[in-house]
Amino acid sequence: MNEYSEYKCWMQERKAAIPNTIALCLATLCADQDCVFAMDELRSGLSRFAPLAKAAAGKLTFLGTIAHLNAEHGLDLPAQKPEGFVIRVTDVMVIIAGQDKAGLLYGVHRFLMLLAQDKITVGIEAADAPSVPIRMINHWDNCDGTVERGYAGRSLFFDKDRFDYDPQRIIDYARLLSSIGINRLSINNVNVRAAAKLLITEEYLPELAKLAALFRPFNIRLAISINFAAPYLLGELATADPLDPAVAAWWCERTNLIYRYVPDLAGFVVKADSEYEPGPFQYGRGHAEGANMLAAALKPHGGQVWWRCFVYNCTQDWRNTKIDRARAAFDHFKPLDGQFADNVFLQIKHGPYDFQVSEPVSPLFGALSETRCLMEVQITQEYTGHQIDLCFLPWIWTKILHFDTGYGEHSRIEELMGTRIQGLVAVGNVGLDRNWTGHTLAQANLYGFGRLAWNPSLCAAEIAEEWAHLSFGREAAAEIAGILLASYPTYQKYNAPFGVCFMVEPKLHYGPNVEGYEFSRWGTYHRADRQAIGIDRTECGTGYTAQYAPQVAAIFADPALCPEEFLLFFHRVRYDFVMKNGKTLLQNIYDTHFEGCDEVQVFLKRWLALKGSIAESVYESVKARMEKQLENARQWRDVINTYFYRHTGIADQSGRKIYD
Repeated sequence: MNEYSEYKCWMQERKAAIPNTIALCLATLCADQDCVFAMDELRSGLSRFAPLAKAAAGKLTFLGTIAHLNAEHGLDLPAQKPEGFVIRVTDVMVIIAGQDKAGLLYGVHRFLMLLAQDKITVGIEAADAPSVPIRMINHWDNCDGTVERGYAGRSLFFDKDRFDYDPQRIIDYARLLSSIGINRLSINNVNVRAAAKLLITEEYLPELAKLAALFRPFNIRLAISINFAAPYLLGELATADPLDPAVAAWWCERTNLIYRYVPDLAGFVVKADSEYEPGPFQYGRGHAEGANMLAAALKPHGGQVWWRCFVYNCTQDWRNTKIDRARAAFDHFKPLDGQFADNVFLQIKHGPYDFQVSEPVSPLFGALSETRCLMEVQITQEYTGHQIDLCFLPWIWTKILHFDTGYGEHSRIEELMGTRIQGLVAVGNVGLDRNWTGHTLAQANLYGFGRLAWNPSLCAAEIAEEWAHLSFGREAAAEIAGILLASYPTYQKYNAPFGVCFMVEPKLHYGPNVEGYEFSRWGTYHRADRQAIGIDRTECGTGYTAQYAPQVAAIFADPALCPEEFLLFFHRVRYDFVMKNGKTLLQNIYDTHFEGCDEVQVFLKRWLALKGSIAESVYESVKARMEKQLENARQWRDVINTYFYRHTGIADQSGRKIYD
């Protein structure tokens, strides 16, 4: 049985010894002072492999920066991009070299991962570097210890409106993040309320400095979410108008104070003019003016602004069929292209809505030509099962990264990474639960985000197999990876059909409520009636398709060409519309919901077959989650199918049970 530690995630102890052919002589290291921390991480990492093999006679180990090793030891290692590394193993030496200190640390972690997968052999030479400079996790932690959209326990950082954490757990978390290449971390909710407003004051800054010091050795720079209205919320000014010189001076002074405590702070995350949060609109100013004012305060310190584009009218009238929330990010920010300071990054959600199970890629990524941005995804499973239902998110992220925006050559999202798109950012999924993520298999989503942020060309299967092997060993890896890879398509099947969004319980966002948002102010409608469902977003409807490049718009605007997973997102479709498999839309709705529920039963059976090969505590906890998922899938199946049957009066052609 695998003695799996839920706490150690993909850094499990290994009973197998390191082969003599690659045994390390850790007493023989280069004298590069920058490698001391990396050397300690290597020693600590190797202690997971027991017993250590005896070092081969004459074998040397070199750790250091590429420049130092080449100059001092004549190793002739090729230069890499920033944060890159080289691993080389010969019959007489093991070399782990970084382009810089960060690259060396990443090289050590990659070496340990490859070693755990039995991929380190004599003759191997691996060189790698991240595709983007910003690989970031946003925590939505509140100072009272709660976590907005958190499904794994309370906050790692806060409790009772104070910093409150276990330093060793923070170090362990930093190591986990560093091992997958994360280099930025914002620690507090983007909705900056209550005590969180005070994080930029001297009441909290000394403790922020202590927390930053724990992450710093792992090449992780902290960021903080700020409230745009802080000057008056803190009672120091009567306004937060970004064009008021007193406001600009206030932010410069406040930023100088922050950097006296945390000199390497990465910057500010800002949610402004969104869902009742204050912003420049209340002063008649634009978002570029608001962002640039903050950027000017951060510029002398090398800090950056991550300005979230989740800005839309959240007080819509459902009676007005021309208002379309999906248009909002493009309509607000495309006209501002080229107006942002060079240390401002627009943080754009991957889709035009809000991390839905099936929604297209935002057109803003292709349309912006002079503004740098980040793509935002959600590791925490707000709409994808609350870390109760198994849902392997890298499956959908890889599809998003392969999307072709249609703007010239090399226009796929993954090809834009490192140019206009300067990084990936995700809402995190960890908390104080012993296994970090609530559902143990949800650790794969955190791991997968880091791997894709480093290399957006990876495929979902490769990530699933890596994580399963690192976590559970070779014997169980294939079966667990197989379950993971099937989980997202299954979740799509029993969730809202074919690009319909927000058929969930309002506020909670778990479980079906077909019309929960249908007549709300939030602007997320499907407008189902007895004959049809969906929103016409073509030029005859809301015009949303025109926000894409012409060749992409032409595909989305044609029901015959539109990917069926987005059919009802882009089109209003009759229930008797014949889909590509020759069945009607309604019959496909029935079929997919029965199939999705049946597939969850298969997941449970496959997991039960692993009993005895998985640590008992993990086996039981995952089993309990899958049993709850099966209840949820049945509820989705029955609610959705019954809803459409009652609307249409058309029975399932297969005669399966639908409630009337």
